[in-house]
Amino acid sequence: MKVIVVGSSHGGYETVRGILAAQPDTEIQWYEQGDFLSFLSCGMQLYLEGTVKDVNSVRYATPEGMTKAGVHVFVQQAITKVDPAKHAVHVVDQQSGAERDETYDKLVLSVGAVPFELPVPGHDLKNVYAMRGRDWAIKLKAKTVDPDVKNVVVIGSGYIGIEAAEVFAKAGKHVTIIDMLPRLLSLYLDEEFTTVLTDELAAHDITAAAGQGVKSFDGRDGKVVSVTTDQGTYPADLVVSAAGIKANTDMLKGVVDLDDHGLIEINQYLQTSQPDIYAVGDATLVPFAPTGQDNRIALATNARRQGRFAAKNLLGEVAPMPAVSGSSALSVFDYHFASTGVKAGTSDKLGVKSTSVLVTDTVRPKFVPHDAGNAKVWFKLTFDPADGRILGAQIMSTVDVTANINTISLAIQAKLTVADLAYTDFFFQPGFDRPWNIMNVAAQKAVKTLSDLALTH
Repeated sequence: MKVIVVGSSHGGYETVRGILAAQPDTEIQWYEQGDFLSFLSCGMQLYLEGTVKDVNSVRYATPEGMTKAGVHVFVQQAITKVDPAKHAVHVVDQQSGAERDETYDKLVLSVGAVPFELPVPGHDLKNVYAMRGRDWAIKLKAKTVDPDVKNVVVIGSGYIGIEAAEVFAKAGKHVTIIDMLPRLLSLYLDEEFTTVLTDELAAHDITAAAGQGVKSFDGRDGKVVSVTTDQGTYPADLVVSAAGIKANTDMLKGVVDLDDHGLIEINQYLQTSQPDIYAVGDATLVPFAPTGQDNRIALATNARRQGRFAAKNLLGEVAPMPAVSGSSALSVFDYHFASTGVKAGTSDKLGVKSTSVLVTDTVRPKFVPHDAGNAKVWFKLTFDPADGRILGAQIMSTVDVTANINTISLAIQAKLTVADLAYTDFFFQPGFDRPWNIMNVAAQKAVKTLSDLALTH
């Protein structure tokens, strides 16, 4: 059997890896339009800050290594057309311009997404950058040490935007973050958390310009000099646009069914509307465990999980994609946070009724001093007010307690309730934890809240 995999990031890589693990004698053609195989944009901050020295190491695989494993790797070769009736794709060599057709038995589309370009004047000025892919990583690295760059404006306060802001603040630049949403990181955290983090950013010379819409990038001599919003103008020697992504599916219009956002429609087996064509990654939706509905959650973990299940299904196994909780984590200077599932601030948009409890405590018993690894911790647990089913959680501290969120993710997928979590057995040792884990404490508080709600009805 011949399988063509289009795209070499998370989903494409895991598809290839899954096929090799199960049926290594399969003929695999793996296509990457760019000049570099499997670059990981999620590792860009580590490179920009110097933790990782070699940009070429920020990857899953090399062409040489995958060729040795039996994969036919094609770099700088773009798939420009798909013909489902002929089970064929049209390939254009980006260097020579040569064109050819390749047939397939199974085709996997891991076409991903591209940065959303704000439709405002000046977006084509010099020094308006994105933060996605190896080429941008190299350009951004140069700007961190450019003495002419003193003011940086970041558009968007998702993970990519916050990472960019921290990179340039650590490089000694003044940074402004502009976002249409009323709070930074509001898609990931509720207000109790974002207030603390916004203050932390301000302490590092990062200005939050939340609740503002960009009107224009202003230039002089072809270079950006400022950004104007509906509420003010901010000086900018460099703009990093992280205002979201859009599905990279223009060439698939009329080929497979797309939704009104350009996302590829797939079933639970990762199959598109066309026979023998599968799709994975940021251009698709994933099943969301807290709601039972499909949702757009562009995370590497989800893309890799999809890739593994696409491999299973195209090889003949009947394996539905498991639901995910949307778990993620990030550091903001000294703070580390993680979240999963539904938040109080996202439940309305998701059409979910929820109740939450917030617990603040210390990570370890209070007799453990701060310099021995003790610190304040915030934990917020979100649950269904009708039956106590766990829907989501958020955790934050200057001590890294983010791994706790994996327990909540599992609880969501297992449909556990706050009563189940209230007395779940977690270890205790003063150098690590408290006698009651903060998840126990929050769940016990949630059980009391449910009881109070029942009494009022």
